[in-house]
Amino acid sequence: MRLLIAGGGGFRVPLIYRALTSGRFSGLVTEVVLYDVDPARLRAVTAVLAGMPAGPGARLPVHATTDLAGALPGTTMVFAAIRPGGTAGRIADEKVAQGLGLLGQETTGAGGISYALRTIPPMLDLARLIREHCPDAWLINFTNPAGMVTEALLPVLGHRVIGICDSAGGLVQRAAGAARVPLAEGWLGGVGYYGLNHLGWLYRLESGGRDVLPDLLANAPALQSFEEGRLFPQPFLARLGMLPNEYLYYYYRRDAARQAMQAMAQTRGEAIHNQQQELYPRLAAAAPDAYRLWEEARRSREEGYLAEARGAGEQRNEDDLAGGGYERVALAAMKALAGRGDTQLILNTRNALPPAVEPAAAAGRKTSGPLPAPAIPGVPQPAIPGLAADAVVEVPCTVTAAGASPLPQREPGDPQLELLRQVKDVERFSVLAATSGDREAAQQAFARHPLVASPDLATRLLAGYEEAFPALGKMFAGGGR
Repeated sequence: MRLLIAGGGGFRVPLIYRALTSGRFSGLVTEVVLYDVDPARLRAVTAVLAGMPAGPGARLPVHATTDLAGALPGTTMVFAAIRPGGTAGRIADEKVAQGLGLLGQETTGAGGISYALRTIPPMLDLARLIREHCPDAWLINFTNPAGMVTEALLPVLGHRVIGICDSAGGLVQRAAGAARVPLAEGWLGGVGYYGLNHLGWLYRLESGGRDVLPDLLANAPALQSFEEGRLFPQPFLARLGMLPNEYLYYYYRRDAARQAMQAMAQTRGEAIHNQQQELYPRLAAAAPDAYRLWEEARRSREEGYLAEARGAGEQRNEDDLAGGGYERVALAAMKALAGRGDTQLILNTRNALPPAVEPAAAAGRKTSGPLPAPAIPGVPQPAIPGLAADAVVEVPCTVTAAGASPLPQREPGDPQLELLRQVKDVERFSVLAATSGDREAAQQAFARHPLVASPDLATRLLAGYEEAFPALGKMFAGGGR
């Protein structure tokens, strides 16, 4: 199998290569192609791969290129993790929002909308080239904001695009560990999770047929043993009755997050930008020591993740620092799509149940509320009731050689459903703006986001991002691409 990584000069690419040459994913791929627009970054990453200690599996041939159209023919699988504008663009995403007193975060709130507006057009170009040069290939997307990008690509690639993120799956693993619940490899039958990318809740965790999540939420010491449990006060979690995805910290503790970010000497984007500006030239020249330098930088970067949510001196757990999140999700999905055994993963895909699923009878529909409405023949039923079946959501899925099929979930409670609908509207306005050049849609996306919620601030945000990214202004002035 030939794997092409779009964004092959990315900082986390060595994690993918390391997983491909060790453990259960070794032997899955015969060739890795790294594509990037920046040849200097490609040289740095290939130096890291060359210096990586040998794993138990065979080393893989690696080909680096800046010619995407030439690299796609013959490709079976495409991973996409691109960042238009680089880390300098991330800084602007954060600081324009912060300059207006808002949360300055890469994927959540105003910064996430800006990121989507810049990222969707080049991702559409990639999707069209895939359709032209290797139409049978699968695109596994971890380009952020993963849910919005995946939704934008569906009209081009249909079910052959799947969005991934390690945040939800990591929450399940950590909660199961704290509750002492053994999770079967590749099986989520006792897990209930619903949401959008970076906006979801773990609402059920079964062991022996019993939901043990209420016990975990009542156990303050157990909650303190993992990151999401420490982000929120235990009484709050007990009242909520669910474990929120870590990114919900920015909603539930918005003021604390915003103030902590404002107090930092530099934004997260600035820290990463400064690290990479210094690191990449050293990596390219450091052979055979490039891998060691990269590993040190990776751990330093992980230590700073969500620093605004932790107290002074509070360290992340060693398991979180060890790395190995989203690449394992991507490779597990790739293995199943290649017909090497079905699996279950939390993924970003269309909110439509397979026709064979009878929603009212599905185990995932357990709820104290009313039963779902009867299925209407020929009308797709949603995996998350209350959200449109054609919307991209983040839910447990069964992955086979035919694609990813979402598993039915319980209907969210009113507060969760209201927030999901608000943010989904924002995502859809963002996709419309990025695909059509509709400036009013971009304005609506900013204004409707619950972390902005102001037409005046939306106007100022859009003007600020257009100034920071002139290509946005050109896109809206031209009415699309």
